[in-house]
Amino acid sequence: MGEALRTGEHNDLTDVAGVAVGHHHKQGLGWMTGTTVVIPPPGTVGSVDVRGGGPATRETDALAPDTMVQDVDAICLSGGSAFGLDAAGGVMAHLAEIGRGFPVGPDAGQVVPIVPAAALFDLGTFGSFDLRPDAEFGRRAAAVARTVPVPQGNVGAGTGATAGVLKGGVGSASVVSTDGVTVAALVALNPAGSPVDPSSGRLWAADRLLAGEFEGLHDPSPVEVEAYREALLGAGRAPFNTTLVVVATDAGLTKPECHRLAIAGQDGLARAIDPIHAYVDGDVVFALATGDRELPTAAESGPPRPAGGRLLSLLGLGALAADAVSRAVVHATLATETVGTHRSYKDMFPSAFPAN
Repeated sequence: MGEALRTGEHNDLTDVAGVAVGHHHKQGLGWMTGTTVVIPPPGTVGSVDVRGGGPATRETDALAPDTMVQDVDAICLSGGSAFGLDAAGGVMAHLAEIGRGFPVGPDAGQVVPIVPAAALFDLGTFGSFDLRPDAEFGRRAAAVARTVPVPQGNVGAGTGATAGVLKGGVGSASVVSTDGVTVAALVALNPAGSPVDPSSGRLWAADRLLAGEFEGLHDPSPVEVEAYREALLGAGRAPFNTTLVVVATDAGLTKPECHRLAIAGQDGLARAIDPIHAYVDGDVVFALATGDRELPTAAESGPPRPAGGRLLSLLGLGALAADAVSRAVVHATLATETVGTHRSYKDMFPSAFPAN
């Protein structure tokens, strides 16, 4: 992959051509939760990597490299813990109505949509424990999925999310290599750990940002950093959490290669959140490859090796995916708004934004 990198047009998941994103959420009257659906173009290959100790997932076994189904029709991310997995049924119903899915019968409409799903824990965090996403959330999020810039912050699956003592939410970022390959990530940020270094108030992944992203972001003042550390010490809520990720690329990948891309996405989480992959987290990274572009063969020196150029290109693709995930965590952290006692990063550290 090339060295000079830039963001895509939207700097989000929809920069991978044909990938659509939709949110549905409810806020107020006891509600504070939601669902996010990613619908890739037909023929998109998918896989997954699960690292957290407490995952809530559906149909992830179907994405294993050695299973029959290759294509993914949608990915459903939801609040509501394991209850929220019901949202995937609504996504399936919507897709079946338009004839999208794995064919299982002689007629064109006889399909089973492949909709892997994962949920994060937001039960009772800001709203009622008993109000959580159901199939209607998934149906509505799928129905409004579009290839337009992705709303970020307190939306969709990130509506009721937290990030340590801060408010969590949805964030997204993209990168285009000089070879023209696009890699993008969408994150529903809800970790037990924190995206913030408690010694400085800086975002762990701030150094991963590309030129032009959040220019002018400063280190917070010592007074704000001390207040943040005191908030950490005073935090008492049981840490049932989870960060959910979708990584997508327009490169053509096999299912095992998609699996490696998902693994690389987990590395991006490790660069941006500390601690990560905890026993109380259910961290899941889905990977999608639309196959619109042939993966460039990287130049190599020395004696030829079988598939060596492709292996080098896959290495570069994984590096782009990891950084895209890290940057998406930054975007999520900076896009959120304060809810209750969980302050947004910009409210906790206002001196980091001197222009304000």
